Amino acid sequence: MMHYRAIWISDVHLGTSGCQANYLLDFLKHNEADQFYLVGDIIDGWRLKKSFYWPQAHNDVVQKLLRKARKGTEVIYVPGNHDESARQFFGLSFGDVKVVEEVIHTTLDGRKLWVTHGDLFDGVMQYAKWLAYVGDTLYSFILYVNRYFNMIRVKMGLQYWSLSQYLKHQVKNAVSYIADFEHIMAREARLRGCDGVVCGHIHKAEIREIDGLLYCNDGDWVESLTALVETHEGELKIVHWPFIKGEPLESAAETANEPALGQLIPNFAKEATL
Repeated sequence: MMHYRAIWISDVHLGTSGCQANYLLDFLKHNEADQFYLVGDIIDGWRLKKSFYWPQAHNDVVQKLLRKARKGTEVIYVPGNHDESARQFFGLSFGDVKVVEEVIHTTLDGRKLWVTHGDLFDGVMQYAKWLAYVGDTLYSFILYVNRYFNMIRVKMGLQYWSLSQYLKHQVKNAVSYIADFEHIMAREARLRGCDGVVCGHIHKAEIREIDGLLYCNDGDWVESLTALVETHEGELKIVHWPFIKGEPLESAAETANEPALGQLIPNFAKEATL
């Protein structure tokens, strides 16, 4: 079991077939932290509006996060664009999980990192949201293909490999978009008097310096299978989890005592299906 000062995850997209819930659940079972940040797009309200998809593994992820909060981990939820309905609950808590608009994390060495999903600084989301919906439909199809592609790889004894991420990074415009986004986020962090930013949104894990600011992206759990962590020595690093380590660490009795599904999905997820 690894223990960190902080863990950041985003873009889980629970409620979609592209979500790699089993990999994330395994990560959650083998990694703990004093602070756990959910940096947006945890539950995919866009997909749930079209059809309700919620297998047991997705429920198990929510159970595990709530259990961490109940056992003393500070769990902070910063909604993104796919779970934007949760923004109406800023300042409230669900099962000890705090919902906030944004938050500042202070590292061991005193650096202030602005934590936000990032969609509010995405030109497509702000000025051409219809295009984002079209892109989401095409992207979902690619993830559908990716899912079965990796089922074959697992049967061959190979680890997870993202076909969708490979295709995206071959497109020149996508690479340019990512670079622009990274610079915008660094600039916004500077305007807020911070030393850096932690975000998600673009599904590309990264730690680098941009114009003297630290840019950190925790990646996603549909393509990258990554999280950002801060160690107890103050080191920030990306953890890649393209494998399943083993059996659950909790007993069956403990799991049986968890709340029912209706208690686990926040109100915004239920409303998304209406």
